[in-house]
Amino acid sequence: MKKILVTGASGFIGNHVVNKLLETDCKIITSATSLSKVEQYEWFSKVDFISYDIINQKILNLYEYFSCPDLVIHLAWPGLPNYKSELHVDLYLPRQIDFLSDLLKQGLKSVSIVGTCFEYGMQEGELMESFDCNPVTAYGIAKNALRKYIEDLRKEYNFNYKWVRLFYTYGLGQNNKSILPQLKFAIDQGQEYFNMSGGEQVRDFLEVSKLASNLTKISLDKNFNGVVNNCSGKGIKIKDFVQNYIDSCGSNIKLNLGHYPYLDYEPMQFWGNINLLKRILNNSNTTK
Repeated sequence: MKKILVTGASGFIGNHVVNKLLETDCKIITSATSLSKVEQYEWFSKVDFISYDIINQKILNLYEYFSCPDLVIHLAWPGLPNYKSELHVDLYLPRQIDFLSDLLKQGLKSVSIVGTCFEYGMQEGELMESFDCNPVTAYGIAKNALRKYIEDLRKEYNFNYKWVRLFYTYGLGQNNKSILPQLKFAIDQGQEYFNMSGGEQVRDFLEVSKLASNLTKISLDKNFNGVVNNCSGKGIKIKDFVQNYIDSCGSNIKLNLGHYPYLDYEPMQFWGNINLLKRILNNSNTTK
């Protein structure tokens, strides 16, 4: 039976990925820093759990420590959503390199790592995986540097590798500071107005269960190696995205557009190209 380790299993995306993996007949190993958080998930009794803190622990031969998995789906990354913090480069990146390089050098043969649309930097329009990366945030710089390191390591060690770039995710379990949970709170409180930016930014949103399904299929694919966007392939103005949610709730709350300034580290409009994603999903060659 194939053994799959999911790091960051206690997180927003990790929870949904574990649920998708349980639809296969693979043996699932989960890892996170907090046992108390993962114990609350319905899937906890159906998986193995091995605690590990990538930032503050150092164990030699992590491959054996995690029971020699066949595949690692690596989601763990601290410090979000503070994308500008230099800790991403100064602390988290070196620890991530140590963690993944130890696994791969000790015998791991397949790894799937989540990247970010922030790797693309300030580029606008439809973004393709082949584009040069020019990140401007510390988080984007750190993720891009990790990707380059893993690609260089692959020249020395034989392993399968997927770098799955995520854009904007929403859904059950999302951070309370994200826009839709804040909007839901405002609606539940009976507020008349919802403060936000001008809302003209065009973004690519993907519901988390769909994202997790895509990520699972990509990770289990036996043929694909490389970088792929995991997104909807469609751009929508944030104000329209928010208004759609308001309409779905049957609320009369009004948008107070322009209350907050636009972020200085994001382009005004971008979305992901999904031609490669569709080919992978349509021709997915997976093994259970």
